[in-house]
Amino acid sequence: MTMIRFTKLFLGFTLVWLAIWLIPSVYDFFFARLQNVPFTLYSTVIDDFAWIERTGDRSIRIDRAGNRYSEQEYDSILPMFYYRQLIADEKFPTELKGVELTPRMAQTENFSFKSTPSAVNVSPIGLYPLLESLSGRVDLEMPGDVFRMTGTGIEFVDMETNTVETEKSRIFTDALLRKGFRFPARIIAGNPIVRKEYDEGYMLLDDGGALFHFKQVKGRPYCRAIELPEGMDIAHIFPTEFRNRRYHAFLTDRDNRMYALSTHTYEIKPIGIPSFDPTREAITIIGNPFDWTLTRSTLQGVTVYAIDAQTLQCIDSMRHPDVPSWAEKLRPYVMPLRLTFTSQFDRDVLPRLNAE
Repeated sequence: MTMIRFTKLFLGFTLVWLAIWLIPSVYDFFFARLQNVPFTLYSTVIDDFAWIERTGDRSIRIDRAGNRYSEQEYDSILPMFYYRQLIADEKFPTELKGVELTPRMAQTENFSFKSTPSAVNVSPIGLYPLLESLSGRVDLEMPGDVFRMTGTGIEFVDMETNTVETEKSRIFTDALLRKGFRFPARIIAGNPIVRKEYDEGYMLLDDGGALFHFKQVKGRPYCRAIELPEGMDIAHIFPTEFRNRRYHAFLTDRDNRMYALSTHTYEIKPIGIPSFDPTREAITIIGNPFDWTLTRSTLQGVTVYAIDAQTLQCIDSMRHPDVPSWAEKLRPYVMPLRLTFTSQFDRDVLPRLNAE
């Protein structure tokens, strides 16, 4: 009898936990909606934000002042974003704000960037390919080895034989040590893919919090120490490698301030937004030679900033509040308990109740 009672209790306990795990998921599947935030851009032409609202099969193009635009008019107030359509229509402007425009400028100077908590809150693999940055070839090639950082140096491992390349490891370790690098590395940030126009290697944060640019040039190590503003404590590094080659990376510090690292001067410029926590907030940037549209998404809603492309200071901002649906308002009362095992805000797989 004792075993039967225990089995019933265990089965009941299991069913309860399955219910608070599965029922909220089924509820969300049927009633949850996608965050309906209109795609918003800052227009240098009208000096204001404009966006497209979708209602059913209709698309309404509107600016913050309430002015409505036809599709062709909307293209014309955002010439750097819709430049392909304007070129096809032979309506691409020859100048904007006194600056001469060419189709090539639009192609090379535009860029986009995106970061999400789910992409940031992951565990690093610990093995990194170091591409040749100056091979003389048009196409980049993946190397036959990878490197890892230890407490005393950098080790290159041949992927075919799974052996350490002792001499290469010594040469690259010595190059880092000569520049004052302190092992091990806190952050190793790069973009090790070959489907890009050029390679700038890695940004390294050493054990003392110092920042370094590290890459391979004609088989030899290139290492440069980067001067940080006084008191800056880097938390995250996002390499860019944009086509315009203006910036090496975006950075955030422990106080959630955001910066851009210039390519040629290695100057670190603050970006004029109040804060950005990459572990809990998403951000997208649509940039052109005049301004950036920076969209910051939090659990409370979406804020869009217009950033001057030269000074990186905020020109204007607006907010899209997140208005919950009736189903989302009702969910805490219908299902006060919700069991999940993963979250976009951390790296762990573990049971958690009512997690965000």
